Amino acid sequence: MGRDERLQFLRRGKLRDGRVDRDGQRIASAMEELRHRSKATLHDRLHRVRTAFGLAVQAGLAAGLAYLISHRLLKNPQPVFAPISAVGTLAASVGQRFRRTIELIAGVAVGVLVGDALIYVVGTGAWQLALVVTSAILLSIFAGASVAIVIQAAATAVLIVTLSPSTENLEFPRFVDALLGGGIALLVTAILLPLNPLRVINRAARPALDLLSDQLDAGADALRSRDRDAAQRALLRLRENKEELAALSEAIEGAKETSTLSPARWHRRGELTHYAEAADPIDRAMRNSGTLIRRAVTMIEDEEPIPEPMPDAVGHLAESVRLLRQEFAAGQEPEEARERSLRAVSEAGRAYAEGVGFSGSVVIAQVRTTASDLLVASGIEQEEANRLVRQAFGEKEHRTGGPTDRNPAAHPPTAPPIG
Repeated sequence: MGRDERLQFLRRGKLRDGRVDRDGQRIASAMEELRHRSKATLHDRLHRVRTAFGLAVQAGLAAGLAYLISHRLLKNPQPVFAPISAVGTLAASVGQRFRRTIELIAGVAVGVLVGDALIYVVGTGAWQLALVVTSAILLSIFAGASVAIVIQAAATAVLIVTLSPSTENLEFPRFVDALLGGGIALLVTAILLPLNPLRVINRAARPALDLLSDQLDAGADALRSRDRDAAQRALLRLRENKEELAALSEAIEGAKETSTLSPARWHRRGELTHYAEAADPIDRAMRNSGTLIRRAVTMIEDEEPIPEPMPDAVGHLAESVRLLRQEFAAGQEPEEARERSLRAVSEAGRAYAEGVGFSGSVVIAQVRTTASDLLVASGIEQEEANRLVRQAFGEKEHRTGGPTDRNPAAHPPTAPPIG
């Protein structure tokens, strides 16, 4: 039976005896979700490849140069440690490469010292190797060394014990190769192939800001449709933000390092200020948005009133986040993002005036607080951001009269606070 015949048979089977295919829509919806998830996964993987491409090229260039210099100029017949040190330095957390180089050299020093001393006393062998590694680790920890130094000391001690019988004068080349590899890595990072720090940050910021804007949009849609499950899904996804925030924080540190070490990137220092100062308020906006959506779930469960402007306020927050990312990426002053944040607060003020319950008042308060966070992320001082939020909300009007007097029992008598 051919493929077309099988499809016709399946179609006939679905409608046999005149019955309606009640499951077809659910199955089609599930298949569409799977296709969307597959595309999203592929998109995420390609994004990770693009993000790591510069680092991969840097590591390849550093390893090749370290090998070439160690082998050709220093006449090392087995230049293994130099390229390993170069890659190890570049593989360290971005923003810590200079420190990584110092740790490599310090770890080598401890490993060589312990390995040589114990080999001289007890010789080589399996139990001697165990003793050397244990001693190197304990000595490093006693000296207050970092985890990187402890690992490097233990690895160097292993190499000293296992290779010393077959390789003479291993200790000095190991020192030189560690210094050479770390130095080459820094040279590639700072001079030969410095990455554009703004591009690095933009790529790292995109997942975090997209996560925030997408879940705020999902929360707004859930409020409009009173879909409790959709709001809960948005809340759970927003809580899974550690990876995105860690990538953004690491990228900011790496950009600072690049703009400090690389003369070609010194002119970018001023432009990096926005992102460096935006990391903390973006983190706060994530947490406050989580509280907002959690209370939205409770609002729907308790069947509280949801004024029409409330979902619009949350949607404006989502758009403000998107505009913030776009304007940062373009190197522009984030005026549109600020305007959209204040529009979110204004809509929240209208929703509050129409009347909300207890959880609704918390949602309103979190709209104000998140908008304040986004204003601070855009470069506005905290005190000024709070003043602008109060002004956009119309706090004085709500406290002294106006629309709120027509429905005094629908909500608390004072405007919800910021924070």
